[in-house]
Amino acid sequence: MAPTKQAPTRQAITLKGSTNLVTEFFKYAANTILFQRGVYPADDFHMVKKYGQTVLVTQDLALENYLDKILKQVNQWLLTGSVTQLVLAIISKDSRMPLERWVFDINLVEQPAEGSQPAPAKPEAEIQAEIRAILKQIVSTVTFLPVIDEPTVFNILAYTSESADIPANEWVDTDPLAIEASKSQQVKLRSFSTDVHRIEAMVAYRYEG
Repeated sequence: MAPTKQAPTRQAITLKGSTNLVTEFFKYAANTILFQRGVYPADDFHMVKKYGQTVLVTQDLALENYLDKILKQVNQWLLTGSVTQLVLAIISKDSRMPLERWVFDINLVEQPAEGSQPAPAKPEAEIQAEIRAILKQIVSTVTFLPVIDEPTVFNILAYTSESADIPANEWVDTDPLAIEASKSQQVKLRSFSTDVHRIEAMVAYRYEG
């Protein structure tokens, strides 16, 4: 008799669903930041409908492949709970000086104690509304962030636990690309949460004022 497959528990389904939601959010957040901050030409982006609003996504194949590769790994780390923070750093192309750090802290939502009544599932519409609010806030940051009038590049940093499975030759220990405290201003952005993950966002930027 063939062994019967065990049905996945609600928690397993929730973890996978939450992981996919968070990974997808990072994709659209990264694209929004790269567009809004002029890291890539505006012509490289096209409009798509997502979260009930229009978002801009790159058409540059090399960038798309790079982001997909990173997000595939981030997805695996989210599933195993081994990533705690993602940072998108914008750097001066010529001086290599960090200009902005977009920081996304990844926390696990505390689950009910064993044997207690599980909390009702958070409606996806509510999660999408929170994500929509963050993306709109990223767009509105152009009103206070300093104008970047030089060519820039970007780097994505992942902060993981010591037990994280890190593919050889794909991720390396690197400079945190921090901005000196005396020249750094920080603005806390909105957050969003699923039944499993809570994402807290902020941007730190170089301010010479």
